[in-house]
Parts: sequence; C-alpha cells; structure tokens
Amino acid sequence: MTIDIKTRQDPVTSQTFANSADYQQKKQILSLRYPIQGFETAYKNIASLSVKQINSQVRQHRVKDQIKTIKGIKNIIAVGSGKGGVGKSTTTVMLAKTLQQLGATTAILDADIYGPSIPKMLGIKQQPESPDNKSFLPVDANGIQTMSLGYILDDKAPAIWRGAMVTKALMQMIEDTRWHGIDYLIMDLPPGTGDIQLTMIQKIPVTAAVIVTTPQDIALLDAQKALAMFKKVTIPVLGIIENMSTYICEKCGHEAHIFGRNGGQKLANEFEVPLLGQLPLNIDIRHHMDQGQPDQLWNKENTLNQQAILMALKTAQNLAKLPIKFSLTDQLKLNKI
Repeated sequence: MTIDIKTRQDPVTSQTFANSADYQQKKQILSLRYPIQGFETAYKNIASLSVKQINSQVRQHRVKDQIKTIKGIKNIIAVGSGKGGVGKSTTTVMLAKTLQQLGATTAILDADIYGPSIPKMLGIKQQPESPDNKSFLPVDANGIQTMSLGYILDDKAPAIWRGAMVTKALMQMIEDTRWHGIDYLIMDLPPGTGDIQLTMIQKIPVTAAVIVTTPQDIALLDAQKALAMFKKVTIPVLGIIENMSTYICEKCGHEAHIFGRNGGQKLANEFEVPLLGQLPLNIDIRHHMDQGQPDQLWNKENTLNQQAILMALKTAQNLAKLPIKFSLTDQLKLNKI
C-alpha cells in the first residue's frame, strides 16, 4: 500500500502536510521543507508511518515575477496589520526567535521607517559597520541578523521624510546589507495600507505575509485591509496571529476577553486563511520587550514560548507548501528525467 504523506496530518501542528513534506516509503525517510529542531521524536512517531530517518531543509520559494531575490536570503516574510499598536514588532521578534529555536537561520528587517522599534526590543544600541563605505554588515542580535534605521538615527530624532525617500531608504537597507545564509527574514512593516506599503512589498521579493490583529472590531477592520492589500499584489498570507486575545488575572485566575472574543478566528474563516495562534495580554511580554530582553521571554523555559514556537512552526510549514524557486541547475535536471 502506497502512503501519500501529503494528505496526512502533521503530528505537531495538526495541519495537512501537503507539499511541505516528502516520504520515501522503501527507505523510510521523511523529508520536511521546514525546521523542526526539538520535535524530531514527534515526527518519528507518526501513526501507521515507519520513519527511520528525518531530513529537514528550508527551501527558497518563488516570489513575484520580475523581482530579483536578495543575495543571502531564501525567504522574506512580511508582518503587517494595517493598524498600529497591535503588536507587529513584538510578533516579528517572536517569530525570528522561535524560528531560530527550530533550527533556522533568521533575520529581521525593521521596515517601519517612521517608528523603528526593533533596536529597543532587541536591546541593541550600535551602528552597523561598513567595511567598504558602500554596504553594511547586519547587526547581530544573539545570532539573528538585523537591520534598522533605528541603528543609524538618534532614537528620539523623527524621520520627517516623504514617501519616495522612505522607499529609497528601505531599499538601501535591504539591498546594501550583507545578509548571509538566511532561511527566513522577518520584515516588520509600518502600519497602514497606503502607497508606501504597496511600493515596499512590490519592490521587495516578499515570499509571503503574516497578519497580526487583536480581537477588537476596529483592529479587525484594518487587518481586513491588510489582507486585501496582500491579495491585490498576489502575496500569499500564511495566516493570522491574534495578539492580546485574553487576559488572565495573576491573583484569582479569572479570564477576561478585554478586546473581544475570537476576532482572529472569525477573520481567518472569512478570508480562508489559517489562524496561526493567539497570544495573551501579558505583563511579561510588555516588560521584557520594553526592556530589550527577548531572550528572557522567548526561551524554552517560558510557558509563553510554547505557544509562540507552535505559531512559528505553523508559519514555516505553510510557507513550505508554496511553490519552490527553481534554479537553472534544477531545470536542467528536470529536463533529463
């Protein structure tokens, strides 16, 4: 009996494998196109499937035609919402840290030119080095390659620029940075769905996007606009992350849905995209991100990290289902078959 792994359910994410996995039945080899470090045992014990060996390799996926890929980067994931204050930057750092825990090489591009907050959240105050006065070395944040205008400008100095200047600055940051060996670059988009945002994602080789929202009706309205924007420019949406979904009192344990209930799930159902997960309204998230201590939050000992790493795993798996980018060498191999 031939086993079709593509129709089987992933034992960790509960999503269908689809094109994210291959299974060689005779050799009993399971090959995954997304990182699974720390979850190997679960994948070796899939019901009615004999697995002797697991291979995990992140592939480069297809982007829009006529947009050149960036050297050193396999995939770019844009994090957007359409609205400010819902936690895009926090989600960006969370995804970069948890994908790193899964074994991927990650990077962060702070595309919020007017309000770059990534340096503060990472706790880094240093200017990027320029070995040739033409390009920049990415700033290292405990193994995550990062670039932000916040490293260059004074943190209290406003960027009073017109749209064309913003776009030029962003393109210089991504194209003139010496990225290397990156599986996933997470791009923190500025709020809004206007001309600047459209220009950014039309000029940058974005592989896919993740939408961040709160359950609040106003946030959901703007998240719908962000979803429509990505659809307009034919960029796949990997799913929705609902932030500040609930608050649990530390003293009595009472759970309160301060901003509404299940708004992210309703939005996911309406647009037929996955709900990747929900993050609570939690003082530890606020405290550690404000203090620039993401490692105190997104680590294996923290209970919040368990939710976060599952969101990262789902994100990576959904990206792995997308068409891969074929090189000329790949095409020649196919023609010989």
